[in-house]
Amino acid sequence: MTYFTKEHEYIRVDGDTGVCGISNFAQSELGEIIKVILPENGKTIKKGDEICYVESPKESSKVYAPVSGTILEINASLEDSPELINEDPYGKGWIYKVKLSDASELKALMVEADYEKYIQG
Repeated sequence: MTYFTKEHEYIRVDGDTGVCGISNFAQSELGEIIKVILPENGKTIKKGDEICYVESPKESSKVYAPVSGTILEINASLEDSPELINEDPYGKGWIYKVKLSDASELKALMVEADYEKYIQG
């Protein structure tokens, strides 16, 4: 299942592992992604922590952790191809994978239908 934050991050959860990135709405608002500053592999994170940065000609945007856990893997292909976030934010444009330390934190996030309502205003 995929969950979303009010800051437009997503986490797609399978068991105790989540794939995280920014939503399609967020990438469209930023425009052309020209650089991604990736998080540190193996780092322990807390929900709400600043994890990394995504840059476009318009602005640099902080990416926050939707849940607490340990970063298992980063998408190193974004270093050379940051545009993958624009092209496929939920597929090839994922930013990092996390091992959840507290799955109950997911309850505070929005499911897709609620997120769609949220971005519609």
